Amino acid sequence: MTNTLHLHRFTITSALFFFLMGSCPLFSQMPIPKQSERLEQYLGFWVSSVDPKTDSIAPTPTIKMNNYPKIDHSTMSVDVFQRDGKTYKHTLTELIGYDTKTDSVFALGKSAQGEMFLGKGGFTSKKHWVMKDRDFTGRETMTVTFDFKHQTDVYVKGTDPQNEVLWETRYIKKNPKDKNIGIQLVSVHNEMLEDPKQTLKYLDRMGYSYIETFVYKDRSFYGLSPLDFKKLVEENNLKFTGSMTFYDLPTKDDKAWKKAMKWWKECIDDHKQAGVEYLTISNNQIKEITTLDELKRYCAYYDAIGKLCKERGIQFAYHNHSDEFKTIEKQVVYDYFIEHTDPEYVHFQADLYWMHFSDVDPIDYFKKYDDRFISWHVKDYEELGQSGKMDFEEYFKYAKTAGLKYVVAEVEAFNYPVWYSINAAWNYLYFNIL
Repeated sequence: MTNTLHLHRFTITSALFFFLMGSCPLFSQMPIPKQSERLEQYLGFWVSSVDPKTDSIAPTPTIKMNNYPKIDHSTMSVDVFQRDGKTYKHTLTELIGYDTKTDSVFALGKSAQGEMFLGKGGFTSKKHWVMKDRDFTGRETMTVTFDFKHQTDVYVKGTDPQNEVLWETRYIKKNPKDKNIGIQLVSVHNEMLEDPKQTLKYLDRMGYSYIETFVYKDRSFYGLSPLDFKKLVEENNLKFTGSMTFYDLPTKDDKAWKKAMKWWKECIDDHKQAGVEYLTISNNQIKEITTLDELKRYCAYYDAIGKLCKERGIQFAYHNHSDEFKTIEKQVVYDYFIEHTDPEYVHFQADLYWMHFSDVDPIDYFKKYDDRFISWHVKDYEELGQSGKMDFEEYFKYAKTAGLKYVVAEVEAFNYPVWYSINAAWNYLYFNIL
């Protein structure tokens, strides 16, 4: 391989947390066992850092590298561009792919000087990759090593047959944001608790445009005021666009209703200050509901919240799980919510996974209740697009019909390390779906 230069009641109890997280085998983060899976780490768009010792990026990087998937995510085209004055010149092109017969990675490339080369190698660990290059006379020309410091940071070095360093480059992932892909931070909950600044930095590099939170508590987000959290998010080139919020239906007592509305007004003001565009709510009490009169009270509650949101320039949406698809007095709860809330005030956030889990086809809802679904949680039984159970390509044919504005990736069933799975989710949505 060649390289030139190169709540009033807000509590996230464990029960509610896992309700939100889903019924999948959570956080069972296994290693990346296969060569083909490890190679996917190299997909995407990269730029060179200021120098190999730092991950800082210059306003105009010296090198850009664009790696597009071909056939599948274990085969890719690689194009390297080097800055020459005010323009970038195409200096290298490669086809890199995993070969099942030899369990190896092969590369066929050509430099701007017209020299072709063939590389063969593989990963010696999930983070370390070695390739041996030969020209077409059979002469060994170079050994290229890749050291993945993170899914968004790889150090690449070329050495000659005498082990002398020819060049070294550190690439930082800089995926584009033109398809406006968001992520629910429950996917990186532990990482946010440990180091929110670093977590947001990685999400930015991976190409996520905005975040959706679920941790609003005591008028703060991760212990930060609305303005401070907004500042932190924007410093990492992201937008704080959505937030899941929780306050149970108040009792019929007038005082309880006024207390709830006061809480919501404060909540909405805090989110408005933070720059949020939409709030969502879910309901983990549906199992306890037995009559349509109770459902009617919920609809009135959601209308009231939605009206407050609209008055402050924020959209309000209801987020489903599985219980919404049970029947009460011959009425499906979810249908009742949609039909008995005011479209002016109440939108819906379709959780595609929970719909499928409940033997419900999301497309039926998108067609029947067009323009009500401003946001989707795009989630799978495994890493996004990997279970083979859900037809995301078909779902997205109805995005316009549904009224979709906010695509929110969510990963809750981890077969691999967290950042591998989060990176793969963006790859799947960007290259396969949107």
